Amino acid sequence: MVELIMLGTGNAAVTRCYNTCFAIKAEDGVLLVDAGGGNGILAQLEAAQLPLSSIHDIFVTHTHTDHILGVVWVVRMVAQAINSGKYSGELRVYGHAEAMQVLESICRCTLPGKVCAHFAQDIHFVTLEDGGAFRAVGMEGLAFDIGSTKAKQYGFMLQLPGKMRLTCLGDEPYNPRAETYAYGADWLLCEAFCLYEHRERFRPYEKHHSTAADAGRLAAMLQVKNLLLYHTEDRTLSTRRERYTAEAAASFCGAVHVPDDLEHILLVP
Repeated sequence: MVELIMLGTGNAAVTRCYNTCFAIKAEDGVLLVDAGGGNGILAQLEAAQLPLSSIHDIFVTHTHTDHILGVVWVVRMVAQAINSGKYSGELRVYGHAEAMQVLESICRCTLPGKVCAHFAQDIHFVTLEDGGAFRAVGMEGLAFDIGSTKAKQYGFMLQLPGKMRLTCLGDEPYNPRAETYAYGADWLLCEAFCLYEHRERFRPYEKHHSTAADAGRLAAMLQVKNLLLYHTEDRTLSTRRERYTAEAAASFCGAVHVPDDLEHILLVP
């Protein structure tokens, strides 16, 4: 069984939910993808019943604060768990060169020496090239440059059991360079900053983001099976699932998922 656990679903400025990050839980452990903007990740992991001891792989998409700063806290707590004999094995943090350099620099500038002493020993910052392969929770993955117009950003494709594929497009609009990784995916994870009808209120396009309607058209074009929307505003949480689903479904006939924070989604039975 493979589950996706949404630890957070909101964009950078949310206060009513946590920043977008998620975990993929399999028999071989947990892959953490980003970690939000602070130590709130620790509460989210606890609420999701994901102990630090189960996390041996982290994928960092980019260096924006709402994605990378929570990773600093996870690195800190893992190192402390190693020091107290509560963590076995190694932690591998994957990302592009800039993300790994920034993350390690923040860690070295802000964390105690007894934490940083584990770097390159038990905690590894692993640089991936565009199209580079990695292995996490017993599954093979490929990282790819999404062609960001802002901070350099990687998405990834993960080979799930049963020849299924999951593709994470990061938190910016789709770039055709990702087609190889996204076309025909069983699961497509895509940002949807707001509803199209609310574009004047939230101004997604000037922030280089998409709407639920855009994501629905994209999923139809790429002929995916399941579309999962995240990285949204938080002012319409009470109606978010219903209205985002309806807007995306106007163009896409597959399954649309608009999860709440801490929701578990079964990827593979």
